[in-house]
Amino acid sequence: MKKNIAVVYGGFSSEHDISVKSGKYVASVIDHNLFNVYQVHLSRDKWLAEDKYPIKKEDFSFTKEGEIIHFDAAVILIHGTPGEDGILQSYFNLIGLPYVSCNPLASDLTFNKYYCNHYLHDMGITISKSIILRKDDIVNTQEIISRLGLPVFVKPDAGGSSFGTHKVKHEQELITAIESARKESDEVIIEKFIPGTEITVGVIKYKGKIQALTPCEIRSKKEFFDYDAKYNPQLNEEIIPARIPDDKIKEVMHLAEKIYRHLNCNGIVRIDFILSDEDNKFYFLELNSIPGMTQASIVPKMLRYDKINITDLYTSLIEEAIARE
Repeated sequence: MKKNIAVVYGGFSSEHDISVKSGKYVASVIDHNLFNVYQVHLSRDKWLAEDKYPIKKEDFSFTKEGEIIHFDAAVILIHGTPGEDGILQSYFNLIGLPYVSCNPLASDLTFNKYYCNHYLHDMGITISKSIILRKDDIVNTQEIISRLGLPVFVKPDAGGSSFGTHKVKHEQELITAIESARKESDEVIIEKFIPGTEITVGVIKYKGKIQALTPCEIRSKKEFFDYDAKYNPQLNEEIIPARIPDDKIKEVMHLAEKIYRHLNCNGIVRIDFILSDEDNKFYFLELNSIPGMTQASIVPKMLRYDKINITDLYTSLIEEAIARE
């Protein structure tokens, strides 16, 4: 008998529209011969299966033509809250529904960039120097510059897809950048700029084995790989494999797998690094626990390059999630 699978997308953040595209693509590639696949759209106002059947929040079931549909597992494709910060995973844990995603602790930690970076730093991972501004902190631009120099990156501490992220070259731009970041998150992280090559690595757990995908080099035609550059192919180049020496390819793949293990990740993640021009080291930037999964997104491109069938991958991930329960 086929298992019922919920592909959950939408969410409450600025990343809602990208999440919908990711969810619809993944719903199309899951093996419909093995699973009954239902799309579930979450918004603040309503939770709907197949765009019309209300989800019962007590057990995440719904009623279709008089039949109550219970799910055997969920595939979480919500970028931002409540999918990428562990809230939905905690709810699924409470009701006993298996899911494809990182656990609540790993999700919450990786969603908060400053805390994740410093946790990994304690594990021996190289990170950029940074400071955090909390909601009521008074901003002293001269102190920030004295500690980090210029340029700096100003980012929401909790968020993704580069909403509210700015590269700041001049002191007078700092306040505006911080205010923009605070629209996405109460806490703001400010990082020292590291000149170098941006490298991103997908990491999957496939048939029980943690596996880094071939690294991708990001070349943005803008100041950095911001939201517009991520989703406008005219504004960026995504080069697979990255144009770095073979030994650095192996190094960053090993590093990405190490981070995946350190954070006790599950499912599909994408980890961003800078290969520094100054010391030839990889600096960890952030981990996306639910990366973009549209057909044009980086991780699906990596899967195609590595000749990993995305349908087979999701079959493995779903079966593993169900077996964990």
